[in-house]
Amino acid sequence: QVQLVESGGGLVQAGDSLRLSCATSGRSFSHYVMGWFRQAPGKEREFVATINWSGGDTAYANSVKGRFTISGDNAQNTFYLQMNSLKPEDTGIYYCAARYVGPIYIGIMVRPNDYNYWGQGTQVTVSS
Repeated sequence: QVQLVESGGGLVQAGDSLRLSCATSGRSFSHYVMGWFRQAPGKEREFVATINWSGGDTAYANSVKGRFTISGDNAQNTFYLQMNSLKPEDTGIYYCAARYVGPIYIGIMVRPNDYNYWGQGTQVTVSS
């Protein structure tokens, strides 16, 4: 069982930056695909970014490409989402997610159903 705990959300102004953290339950995520998703009120959960620690691939939603960066610190069992140049449309609850893939996996996962471990979410609100 993997437990994920997000932190770092808050209320910021357009153009500001935030760094979200996702702490795992003391488990190395070197054989996992990790992802960030977000959900705005009245909308479906959408893909934001993913990193495959097994294969080394990353991917981003077009809406955040060039502004957001996913990274991780395996020694701290924590991965991050650095969000720069925030826009009001980035507002939502941000969730981190994980899926065990083993030592050899090439590919990315962009659908919520691809993941089987989820955090509780952290609110990000960007005012104009």
